[in-house]
Amino acid sequence: MTQPFTHRNLPSLLLQAREAVMTHYRPGLRVHGLSDPQWRVLRVLGEHGSVETGRIAREAFILGPSLTGVLTRMERDGLIARQRDPQDQRSTVVEATAKGLKLVQRLSHTIEAHYDWLEKSIGADKLAQLYALLDDLIELEQP
Repeated sequence: MTQPFTHRNLPSLLLQAREAVMTHYRPGLRVHGLSDPQWRVLRVLGEHGSVETGRIAREAFILGPSLTGVLTRMERDGLIARQRDPQDQRSTVVEATAKGLKLVQRLSHTIEAHYDWLEKSIGADKLAQLYALLDDLIELEQP
């Protein structure tokens, strides 16, 4: 049988890379009772403040129906607060509570330390190149 593919499986490699990176983060997230999607939501809120749910879904890569469940659990746990957007009552705006922001601050130290380790391990130039290549790939593949 001949090999029908000439290129390596890029989607699989990207998933493997994601999992390799996440193995450093997950233990810290679990200590604080956070799932990967909950952390992605907190990261978005920590970077942008009060955010409309559609933007959270896009930036955290969580489908709308799943995001609803994630936000419900986070609100129950006192990590976020939701309210109607004053400018558009059809939209919901989410922001991290003081408890949620404290968690972002605490976890950011561990995550930034891992980025420092990564930069030292592969070099600042290679890390910058990786970011640039990923940005180029994302831009290229946009519809």
